[in-house]
Amino acid sequence: MAILEDSFTVALTAVRSAAMTLPSSVSAVRPLTDGRLLALQTELAEARRVLDAASSLVAGEIQHRSRPELGYKGLAQRSGFRTAEKLVQHTTQSTARDAAGLVSVGTLVHEAVAPAPSLAWLVAAGAAVSAGALSVAAAQAIRDGVGLPSEAVTALQLTAIVELLIIESTELHAGDLLARARQLRDDLDVAGVADRERQIHLERSFRRVARPNGLPRYIIDPDLESAAYWDDLYGALSSPRRGGPRFVSDDERAWAEAVASDERSTEQYLHDAVTELVRAGAGASPEVVGSRQPAVRVLVTERSLRERAGVGFIEGTPLPISIATVERIACAAGTVPLVFDDTGQALNVGREQRLFTTRQRIALAARDGGCRWIGCDRPPSWCEAHHVEHWHRDRGRTDVADGILLCRHHHLLLHNNDWSIERDGGGFWLTAPPGSPVGAERRMMPSKSAAVRELLAHPA
Repeated sequence: MAILEDSFTVALTAVRSAAMTLPSSVSAVRPLTDGRLLALQTELAEARRVLDAASSLVAGEIQHRSRPELGYKGLAQRSGFRTAEKLVQHTTQSTARDAAGLVSVGTLVHEAVAPAPSLAWLVAAGAAVSAGALSVAAAQAIRDGVGLPSEAVTALQLTAIVELLIIESTELHAGDLLARARQLRDDLDVAGVADRERQIHLERSFRRVARPNGLPRYIIDPDLESAAYWDDLYGALSSPRRGGPRFVSDDERAWAEAVASDERSTEQYLHDAVTELVRAGAGASPEVVGSRQPAVRVLVTERSLRERAGVGFIEGTPLPISIATVERIACAAGTVPLVFDDTGQALNVGREQRLFTTRQRIALAARDGGCRWIGCDRPPSWCEAHHVEHWHRDRGRTDVADGILLCRHHHLLLHNNDWSIERDGGGFWLTAPPGSPVGAERRMMPSKSAAVRELLAHPA
């Protein structure tokens, strides 16, 4: 192992040294001819493929050491992360999508050298990535496009498709390669349409990811029937912006003219229209959303509201909102006062009950802003209230001061892997168990609440 580590160190030192000699100013590329400019872009892409291949090799090993059967003993879990993808995203400072791609393709690279690969039809793709002949994005497209063997399509047939796609990859970018892979699979397996339709249905999802500005982005991956419904809804809402049908009633024409003349962009109009549809549906469907109706909770200091100065914050988001927006929301929904001390603590009810009350949960959400585990982005609504002084073991009290919000994964990780949290005044500190890959140094768990940071920065 030491020899392998030394070989990586030597090679990366050489790469860094060489990279430092690359020109970094516009003046270096401005004189180049068109042909040389395009050739240079190709050469840089080839160099990046080589580095991506090495990165995917490491990501694949991280995945192997974090595989599900290891449970909380896996590398990612011992490092305080939910999955190998989350750990890779943290170590590479990349997007969730890029990290997932590295892990997925890294698995292929490892399968390419395994004695009995479980993804035999993709071995050629893994080998091509290792050789720098195929990019990580292209390999991911091939993997997603060809799918899995079935009763009608053997692994050997998929292997032939993969080998053809590797050849064609020199002329196709990742998006076209994905479409080409799906086309080849469909041509080979017309009888498997029902199975693939079922698989698409199983893969339907509604996901929340973080945008660079800290706000969430919601991604819908529908099944075939739902996709048709969403497309029809999209078409109905945007129809006036695209000309729309001419032979309609007077009411329809008036509605279409109002939409067409609306000052909002088409994307803004669709966002607002779909949001109103969801609000109306949630209010009319308690059997779907349960007794807790979705709501917007705004946090603002009493001083800012009284003096109409400063800013407020929508719970779960880091970006401020104006006092005018705070007042508008307060006018419609009313206010709930929460008293915080100068360390950001509030509301105590002692030890008479184990579970935190609804009012305490509101205070915890306002104070913590979500899961306070380092690197976690789960909002307050996804979190559980943890007793820093354990209820049974330490005879802990159900006080907000001794409570902290943790998402379910990190709450279980804390208890199952012997992590510890200590409260020091108004702050919380996280310590990993002995032998953890992240070391035993105590680390601060800062609040994710922008409103609390504003309160502490500008005390009354």
